[in-house]
Amino acid sequence: MESMTSSRTSRRADPALEAGADPAALEELLPRKRPTQERSRRKFDALLASSRDLLTDVGFESFTCEEVASRADVPIGTLYQFFANKYVIVCELNRQDFTSVRDELEQFNGEVPSLDWLRFLNNFVDHLAKLWTSDPSRREVWLAMQSTPSTRATGKIQERQLAEQISRMLAPLTPRTERDRRTMMAEVLVHVVYSMLNFSVQDGQSHADAVDELKRLMAAYLLVAEKESRST
Repeated sequence: MESMTSSRTSRRADPALEAGADPAALEELLPRKRPTQERSRRKFDALLASSRDLLTDVGFESFTCEEVASRADVPIGTLYQFFANKYVIVCELNRQDFTSVRDELEQFNGEVPSLDWLRFLNNFVDHLAKLWTSDPSRREVWLAMQSTPSTRATGKIQERQLAEQISRMLAPLTPRTERDRRTMMAEVLVHVVYSMLNFSVQDGQSHADAVDELKRLMAAYLLVAEKESRST
């Protein structure tokens, strides 16, 4: 009985809430394992798809691993083979979202900077904005990631990974800017873009107006950065 109680507690607990945990030293929350066989991959994908649907339907507070497994028609024991708790599931969903954006950037990469980089910026922001309006789970995942110290720490790690890619794309636009400064710029851009896109799909908010303001913010920021770099 004691071992069963301990197991259940470990599945539910946020590692950052353990006694003596140092928020600055929190590691990225990752699945216990990733599937290597087709059958396991189907179960893994079904669990993540059901998680998105459940998160959109009920929000993170009412989100449970048991309901995820039920919706995916997967035994709860199988879910726990992959995910220690619901925090890990949400972090994996957020990783999916970041990966999709990184893949999109790879397709655009090579176009920046051009003489018409502002048009590229507008087109890419429009493309991202469509992702947020077509998939309401993105905002729910983002909100869930703010729920605990461990998920927030994982979110920062994932943001930095995307920022590394942005930093490389900014290099030709800001050729004389120091690398550390360019990295900070990229991290600012990632954080602002995600915050604004999630703001744009709030109830009662004009999505188009919010996206227009995001474009203005990014264009002004990058124009100043480009001017400063080339005049150094």
